[in-house]
Amino acid sequence: MADTHVITINRGYGSGGRTMGIALAKELGWHYYDRELLRLASDESGISEELFAKADETVKRTLLFRVARDALNGEVIPPDSDAFISNENLFRYQARIIRTLAATENCVIIGRCGNYILRDQPNVVKVYVHAPEKVCIRTVMNMFGLTHDEAEKRIHDIDRRRGEYIRHFTGRDWQCADDYDLCIDSSRMEWDKCIRIIRAYLEETT
Repeated sequence: MADTHVITINRGYGSGGRTMGIALAKELGWHYYDRELLRLASDESGISEELFAKADETVKRTLLFRVARDALNGEVIPPDSDAFISNENLFRYQARIIRTLAATENCVIIGRCGNYILRDQPNVVKVYVHAPEKVCIRTVMNMFGLTHDEAEKRIHDIDRRRGEYIRHFTGRDWQCADDYDLCIDSSRMEWDKCIRIIRAYLEETT
């Protein structure tokens, strides 16, 4: 891993984190991974990408974190097992893909618990991008032509789902600053300046 560098970005919906990740990868000449991770995991496992997408969006709240932690750290389950297409096994495949990518190429990874999966790896910069709710609402309204209430509901629904997913598989609060190297309030400056800060941090620390 010493010869590769990775930036992971978790973000609040409407904060611009995904847009920054795409622009940052382009500037650096690195690969960018978001939902493409689902396709890669599908290709490796033979499990349909639709199942990965479904597991990515929902988790079973009744499962204990111990089970989820085993999914993060354990080996993938073979196809002859009844649990082959369980949410936990699907997550194992995604985690394995993320580790493989981080070990073989420079890349920007959006979400997917990338910061936690790579938490003990060197040369990884873990970023969290956020903004005040009123700013995110205005951004989402402008992007999708939604009313204030529609944008607010979308933000709450997506952020809640992201938080549940991360807590389920890591036991962590996704907004906890302790899990990141760099936390950026994207409302305080232009997004291109946020990107420059991330690049500067990368250059100073890796």
